[in-house]
Amino acid sequence: MSAAEKAKAKAEQVVGKTVRKAAHAVHKDTLAAKGAALEARGHMRGKKERAKDTFKG
Repeated sequence: MSAAEKAKAKAEQVVGKTVRKAAHAVHKDTLAAKGAALEARGHMRGKKERAKDTFKG
């Protein structure tokens, strides 16, 4: 299950970064903020999974 969560975190990071950069290119600030939030959520999900792995051992 942890591998699936890690993949989900990485996917959120990639999609968020793509949305953020595309929105900046067309000057859509609201959409850029949503992309940044998605990217941040992906980073936090990844950190949570790494922390779980650290304490699991």
